[in-house]
Amino acid sequence: MMIYLQLFYEFFKAGLFAIGGGMATLPFLYDMSDKMGWFTYADLANMVAISESTPGPIGINMATYVGYTLRGVPGAVTATVGLITPSIIIILIIAKFLQAFKDSPLVDAAFYGLRPASTGLIAAAGLSVLALVLVNPGVSENAGILELINLKSILLIAVLYYFTAVCKKTKGLHPVCFIAASAVVGIVFQFAGI
Repeated sequence: MMIYLQLFYEFFKAGLFAIGGGMATLPFLYDMSDKMGWFTYADLANMVAISESTPGPIGINMATYVGYTLRGVPGAVTATVGLITPSIIIILIIAKFLQAFKDSPLVDAAFYGLRPASTGLIAAAGLSVLALVLVNPGVSENAGILELINLKSILLIAVLYYFTAVCKKTKGLHPVCFIAASAVVGIVFQFAGI
């Protein structure tokens, strides 16, 4: 029973303070990984990849994934409800009072101030994911630059950039095609031991 309360509490905190969407929950998930040990940074990178390639908001998908891996369907429901509860509460409060303050310069200023905060959280999350992708995990501090860099990821990024931005024949394809192709390449790399 205690694990369900912890799941709810940790994802409630993430939902309460992660303003700006699902990617803004990543710093909270890193903290959760460090404190709770429920998943590793590599698991987090996999969660981001899976969440990006499945329908629905990234934060909800990641909460559902973590809850499911810990305690199955009840854990998934608990983590997901924990993540969305703050938003529901805040939306209800704002809907109740915003009508009275909709023309207030203070409310305008508060929303204006939230923009850079959410932009910063999203940028930090993006840089964290980029670091996870480009750097080989578990490499010692004394390793050379070639051992530190994940050449497979850089090659895949270059190939994807070529097909999405340079090659005119594939430039207009739906992003799902590139996500599916990347998943196939990842599976092939895994089975080939590359």
